[in-house]
Amino acid sequence: MMAGTSRHDRDMAVNAKRRLSETSDPVERLRLQCLTRGSSGIKGLSRAFRILDDDSSRSLDLKEFLKGLNEYGILMERQEATALFQHFDRDGSGTIDFDEFLTTLRPPMSKARREVVMQAFRKLDKTGDGVLTIEDLRGVYDARYHPKYQNGEWTEDQVFRTFLDSFDSPYDKDGKVTKDEFVNYYCGVSASIDSDVYFILMMKNAWRL
Repeated sequence: MMAGTSRHDRDMAVNAKRRLSETSDPVERLRLQCLTRGSSGIKGLSRAFRILDDDSSRSLDLKEFLKGLNEYGILMERQEATALFQHFDRDGSGTIDFDEFLTTLRPPMSKARREVVMQAFRKLDKTGDGVLTIEDLRGVYDARYHPKYQNGEWTEDQVFRTFLDSFDSPYDKDGKVTKDEFVNYYCGVSASIDSDVYFILMMKNAWRL
């Protein structure tokens, strides 16, 4: 069973770069800049913001917002970034809600696409606890076909861990994939696929649903 993550990341990055030159919408431009880094790009930005949230308030002021964009390498003029912050600061409080910001930034995904993503997650989540771990993958993901397992370079657990890491942010790999992380990953993949029919077929083939 292969999720095809690398190929979809490459396709997504190319598609995002193309669309970036075609839009002036600030929210869409930020979303596309994240997606040029692959499907974990938005999660990577959330990680950068989380590090700045020293008081665990799950909110950001303008200074933190600008610093987070800069540290993650988002190319944006200060005036555009300030206007973007004000767009998210709907009540004019001077802060933006961290979770609402990330929810808005995720590429929209149709109900049909989200359902097939959840089918795949439920198939993998053998323990039913809402978190994918190495133990969940045993008997579901066959490590024996992985080239590095076959040549003796990796153990079965190393194959499983690398597989889980592909759904995680490069800045926060903990060997566990939550439901939100799994959905976030496929929100990114979904953004590079125009057709619902193709996306659903791709998911069913990848996960044998």
